[in-house]
Amino acid sequence: MTLRPSALILAAAATILWHTSTSLDAQTALGGGQTASTATSRIAKPYSPPRTPDGRPDLQGTWNVATLTPLERPEALKDRVSLTDEEAARIAKTEQGVRELRSRTSRADRDAPPQGGDGSTGAAGGVGGYNYFWIDRGSSALKIDGQWRSSLIVDPPDGRVPPMLPEAKERNAKINAPTSDQPENDPNAHFSPWMYEDHEKHPLAERCILGFGSTSGPPVLPNYFYNNLKQIVQTRDTILIFIEMVHDARIVRMNQPHLPSHIRKWMGDSIGRWDGDTLVIETTNFTDKTRFRGSSDNLKVTEYIRRIDDDTVLYRFTIDDPSTWSRPWTGEYPWVRTDELIYEYACHEGNYSFGGILRGARLLEKEAKEAAEAKKK
Repeated sequence: MTLRPSALILAAAATILWHTSTSLDAQTALGGGQTASTATSRIAKPYSPPRTPDGRPDLQGTWNVATLTPLERPEALKDRVSLTDEEAARIAKTEQGVRELRSRTSRADRDAPPQGGDGSTGAAGGVGGYNYFWIDRGSSALKIDGQWRSSLIVDPPDGRVPPMLPEAKERNAKINAPTSDQPENDPNAHFSPWMYEDHEKHPLAERCILGFGSTSGPPVLPNYFYNNLKQIVQTRDTILIFIEMVHDARIVRMNQPHLPSHIRKWMGDSIGRWDGDTLVIETTNFTDKTRFRGSSDNLKVTEYIRRIDDDTVLYRFTIDDPSTWSRPWTGEYPWVRTDELIYEYACHEGNYSFGGILRGARLLEKEAKEAAEAKKK
C-alpha cells in the first residue's frame, strides 16, 4: 500500500504545532553569544565507536530519523537555536494528543464528503485519506548535546534556507515540472496544477523513482509522515544507504574520483572518504530532473556521518549551489538505532495509471477534433 499525502499540509501542520508550542518563554536557552556552531562543537566526546574488520567506525544497522523538529526554524522562534524543556514537552504532548484524537474510530453515520471534495489541499480535496494508523511523524523534537533544537538548519544562524537568487527563480519558472521533493499541492510550484494529466510531468515520487521530500537524499531528510528508517551496510570500498521510503538504495563509492560531468544520476554521484571517525560523502553529478528545492545541476551536497554513541549517529549536511542560493547552508539531526524491520515499499500506482492518462488524452483529442468538425458544418 502506498501513501502519498500532501507534504504542504504536513508542513503547515508542523508549523502550527511549533508556533502554538513555543510561546512559553522568549528567552534563548543558549547563553551569551553562543551560536549553533559552538553548540555543535560540544558534541565531540570521548566515545570510541565499534570497528569494522578494516578498523573503520561501524555505522551499520537500521536507524530511525523521525523527528518533529522542522527543517527550517519557524518565524515565531526567530533567532532562537534551542527550546526550553517545557517547550519541548509541550510539543511532544501536543503530538500525542493529535495521535490519540485522530486514532479514534470514525462515526459510522457521518456524512459523505461533497462531490469533488471540499476544495482543501491534501487527500484529494478533503474527500478522505488514510487514517492515523499509518502515520508516524515522530514523538518529540530532536535533542543534540543536551539541547532541544528549533530547526534542522544550523547555518545560516537564523535556521532558514538562504534566499534564492533571481536568476534561479527565473530558471525554475521556465521548467514546467515538479522537483523531486516538491508536493503536488505546493502553491509556490512553477508547474501546472493539472500535471497528472500529462505523463511527462508526473512527479518522481508518484512513479516511485525517488521518495518525496528528499527522503532518498542527498541530503537525506525526514519526511514527517511515515517510513522513517534508513539502513547502512558497510564494506571497505562501498557503503550502501538503503532508504525505506520508496526503497531507494544509494551506493557510496569510497576513495574514488567522481564520474565524468556528462554522466548524471538520480541521486548524484556519491564519493566517500574517512576523516578520522567521520564518514564524509561528497555528491555531485545530479540530473536536472531532481532539482532539490529548485537547485541547478551545479549542486554539491557534502554529508558528515559520525557515530556519537552506541545508539545514535549524527548526520550533518551542507548544501552548496552558487547558481541557486546566495550562500551555502547546513543542517544536522540524529539518527537513532532501532530494531524495527524495513518492509518492501511496493509503490507503482503512478506507473499503472499511465495507460489511463494516455487514453484520456487521446479521448480529449478525439472530442476536440469532432467538435471542430461539427462547427464547420
